Amino acid sequence: MTTRTNTSSEGGTAGPAVRLGVDIGGTKTAVALFDERDAALARATAATPAAAGAAAVVAGVLELSARVLAEPAAAGTRLSTIGVGTAGVVAPDGRTIAAATEALPGWAGTPLAALLEDALGAPTTLLGDVQAFLAGELAAGAALGARGAVAVMAGTGIGGAIAVEGAVVRGGHGAAGHIGHVPVAAAEGHRCPCGAWGHVEAVASGPAMTALLRREPGHAAARDLRAVSAAAADGDAAARTVLRRGGGALGAVLAGVVNTLDPDVVVLSGGVLDAGPWYEDALRAELAARALPLLRGTRVVRAVLGADAVLLGAVSRAPAG
Repeated sequence: MTTRTNTSSEGGTAGPAVRLGVDIGGTKTAVALFDERDAALARATAATPAAAGAAAVVAGVLELSARVLAEPAAAGTRLSTIGVGTAGVVAPDGRTIAAATEALPGWAGTPLAALLEDALGAPTTLLGDVQAFLAGELAAGAALGARGAVAVMAGTGIGGAIAVEGAVVRGGHGAAGHIGHVPVAAAEGHRCPCGAWGHVEAVASGPAMTALLRREPGHAAARDLRAVSAAAADGDAAARTVLRRGGGALGAVLAGVVNTLDPDVVVLSGGVLDAGPWYEDALRAELAARALPLLRGTRVVRAVLGADAVLLGAVSRAPAG
């Protein structure tokens, strides 16, 4: 792919600066071009070719990037920075993928920042996807103006991120904020997808709650969280119990995080929140019951930026060239 320079094509004069945001997930990759006021000028999305390996994933990112940079809205602009939010754990220097699950085979060890810089000619930094999500909500969403914040994304897994003094914390290994892998009493005896036992993800994620309902008499056919939600909506006691248990377990973990960090706000997101009121109500109730009395008024809000949170958060933390 031809390297894009930081000079517009009109007489060699640098044009207005634009920023490229990239969101790499196990199933979907999205890119967007933002102007200096955070308005999206162009977007592109495609399935992530995860099974084909890291090189194919990077090639997919570059193809999408070329597509948005070729849009009429990008004519005469100067690509000043690239920010990436990605599945997996990003090394503390924001340059390399430190670890990844089987959702992205071969992703660990990929020097993604250097690869994008070489191809696109703009300084690049990486964040974990939930870390980027929180950065976006801090920049323009539900956590706007907060100095301290906690984010949790409850879906196929339980992802998390924390911010202190307005900055998203990476941690010594890049793994700060992995709330889904905090041990909790409700998960004792349950194996987490990471291989450990007793982590909250083992009872609070969508697949975990589906598996738990299937163990109940008469529910062996439950295929996914939609089936759990539908059964709960129809008054099924077992389905409601599974959702309350998952939400309560996550609420207990969040209470510990709140008691430790004293954040201004807790931001909730993820598809599990749409499974009906039982999960979120139990989460909020358990958090309030276990928080220090002084902290029981900590705001707990839903995210507001949707799919743009990761993209906007990634570019908000990227260095300008």
